[in-house]
Amino acid sequence: QVQLVESGGGLVQAGGSLRLSCAASGRTNSSVAMGWFRQAPGKEREFVAAINKSGDSTYYADSMKGRFTISRDNAKNTVYLQMNDLKPEDTAVYYCAARAIISIPTVASLGKYKYWGQGTQVTVSS
Repeated sequence: QVQLVESGGGLVQAGGSLRLSCAASGRTNSSVAMGWFRQAPGKEREFVAAINKSGDSTYYADSMKGRFTISRDNAKNTVYLQMNDLKPEDTAVYYCAARAIISIPTVASLGKYKYWGQGTQVTVSS
């Protein structure tokens, strides 16, 4: 079992930055690949970014490339999502998720992630 707890969400103005954190407990952080997803009101949950176990491979949704950066600190059992140049359309609940191994064809597939956090709200004002 892996327990995930997100933090770092909040209210920010357009153009601002936030860093989300996801603390993992239970099975060691380094033994799972991690991803971030988000869900805006009335929309489906969508893939944001993912990182492999060692942290040397990262994957991003096209719309987040260049603005968002995923990273991990296995010593702290924590994964981060640095979000820059935030836009009102980035407003959503952000979730972190864990899976055993990342398969590139399914990196964005929600169903392939076994463990999920409760989410943290990010609101970007215009």
